[in-house]
Amino acid sequence: MDIKVENLTKLYGVQKAVDDISFVVKTGEILGFLGPNGAGKTTTMKAIATFLLPDNGSIYIGDNDAIKSPQEVKKHIGYLPENNPLYTEMPVIDYLRFVAALNNVPKQNIDERVLEMVKLCGLRGEKHKKIEELSKGYQQRVGLAQALIHDPDILILDEPTTGLDPNQIIEIRELIKKIGRSKTVILSSHILAEVEATCDRIMIINKGKIVANGTTAELRNRSQGNEILIVEIEGISDRDTVYTAVAELPNVEMVDFLENESAKLEIQSSDAKQTKKLIFDLCVKNNWYLSQLTPVETKLEDIFRELTLN
Repeated sequence: MDIKVENLTKLYGVQKAVDDISFVVKTGEILGFLGPNGAGKTTTMKAIATFLLPDNGSIYIGDNDAIKSPQEVKKHIGYLPENNPLYTEMPVIDYLRFVAALNNVPKQNIDERVLEMVKLCGLRGEKHKKIEELSKGYQQRVGLAQALIHDPDILILDEPTTGLDPNQIIEIRELIKKIGRSKTVILSSHILAEVEATCDRIMIINKGKIVANGTTAELRNRSQGNEILIVEIEGISDRDTVYTAVAELPNVEMVDFLENESAKLEIQSSDAKQTKKLIFDLCVKNNWYLSQLTPVETKLEDIFRELTLN
């Protein structure tokens, strides 16, 4: 089931928490939602989940208008907020039965559905324990189970790995990827490596506006600034000659030596593909030995900082 957001705006007083944003999430897609604190991520997710009413715009869950028919839309959405609201004094299996009943799972199907969630979320060994006795990682699994108990078409996860250790993060990540094969998922996180590893597409929001939207590769390609090449030329006697020759190549914006004893350079180019060819030709022409020519991939962290530090 698709999510379609059009011209969404939410005000808190005079502040625009969300400022006229539009996007679509397709069925079977995992969208990573990134942004600094206060950017509008949680507000947007709550609006999609019908937990708050926007001041302007529209939200469609499939063919259903989330603003006009919130009760109908809730049937199709599973929501895990950042602060996992569990009844910790309840045993896991009793809690899941309770949540299933709240979500109008037919009474005759509740036990079967609970056991499916226990299996899917890896809770078999914990199902009779009280939630307060579980580790943070297993409590997050219970949170995912409650969000999935009514078999929603859409899953909205707000910081699902907050407070987890590296092993628990990997486990939850793999679980989300498994779930995402058949559902539409929106996932927000501050862990950029997690988003890159889990999500099909990334959307970055800053000050209530969408500043980037695409796959990791697409974001790198669109990233402002120059591409970086690491070049090493061996067996030369005059580094200044090499420096001057490289600096004069078309599209080269900056050249800097990385090591004192060899001609290892960092080159910033506005067209790395052409610059690589020109460097190779330059070395052939001058009988220089080119031992390294490596493009440096722009990190997601660098893209994030570039788009949100303003």
